[in-house]
Amino acid sequence: MIKRKKQRTHGKIKLSEYFQKFEKGDKVAVIRELSVQPKFSKRLQGRVGIIEGKRGNSYIIKMKDLNKQKTHIIHPVHLRKLKQPFKKGLTQTKAK
Repeated sequence: MIKRKKQRTHGKIKLSEYFQKFEKGDKVAVIRELSVQPKFSKRLQGRVGIIEGKRGNSYIIKMKDLNKQKTHIIHPVHLRKLKQPFKKGLTQTKAK
């Protein structure tokens, strides 16, 4: 559980993270930014979800809590995009 930031990053927010854009269907991880007060519980820290849509400046995240699907509305400063693995049938091209 994240409780403190390092001394050099105290109170600083990266504007690129604050205004980052996501598409519907993107996988994201919930990482609390301690410089901005989070509006969600500590239990969501580190969880992975899928972007369902947008509401205002925040995104609607669909994630599983035990066996139930739940939706949460989270500001993009608290989200990190996860890399999607290659799908079956698609090959990676090699540069010559």
